[in-house]
Amino acid sequence: MRVSFSGLSSLAVLIAPFVGTAQAAELPPVGELQRLLGSTAQTVRVYEPHLSVGDRHVAIEYVGYQAADVMARLFGEDWRGQGRAIEFRALDGYVSLIDVSRFAEESAYLVFAREDGAPFTVNNVEQNQTDIPLGPYYLVWDNISSPALVREGARNWPYQVREMRLVTLSDEALVPTGLDAGLHEGAELVKTHCLSCHEVNGFGGAKFEGNLAEIVKHYEEAAFLRLVLTPASERTGATMPALHDRLSEGERRRIAYAVFDYLKAVPVQP
Repeated sequence: MRVSFSGLSSLAVLIAPFVGTAQAAELPPVGELQRLLGSTAQTVRVYEPHLSVGDRHVAIEYVGYQAADVMARLFGEDWRGQGRAIEFRALDGYVSLIDVSRFAEESAYLVFAREDGAPFTVNNVEQNQTDIPLGPYYLVWDNISSPALVREGARNWPYQVREMRLVTLSDEALVPTGLDAGLHEGAELVKTHCLSCHEVNGFGGAKFEGNLAEIVKHYEEAAFLRLVLTPASERTGATMPALHDRLSEGERRRIAYAVFDYLKAVPVQP
């Protein structure tokens, strides 16, 4: 999910959100990757989450490689022991951070084309955007075999991926010493729902400028909830997607309140 607060300007660089980065690898061109792997690409059929709305699932066939095979080739066969998470960095500043364990539990693929030869683009329905380029690589998951992945929607489906990093996480910037323990869940929800595009105290992506810990201090609760739950009602032409519609309304509101309370309380750090 690419999340934005309208009015913040885009950056071309990423704020370094983690400490202890183990390795970083630029993804090579498709032909070079095929040579490195020594195998032909395979077809994977998925429910495309950027096109699927409510109970309507749109299936697309993509062409690519098992993500685990790519990481083993670029980082070494012991890549799972070298870091706690994989950071996928996109051309537009989007960052997707995924725990290493997910790649043992679910099947993920780095794809580079559509099987039917159609343009390698997608319409992002939730963000009112059309014909978005997906290349050079797009991380997709076999959500047809996993209902739990369907419920997650487009979270953890980064496109325009150019680089991967094995990282060791530090949450100190998000959960400083002395922060009320009741706000820790809010910090986790911010990581899940906000930090692919935004940053809090230097932790997160840099697709949009500004520290959410500072920005949200100026929001009233009702306005913030409208922005998170129904962005279009708060800002005309908003590209920020609402919290996923496969969550119950009660759960969506619970998440929004927890995120707001956390961002209001967490100290702003330079």
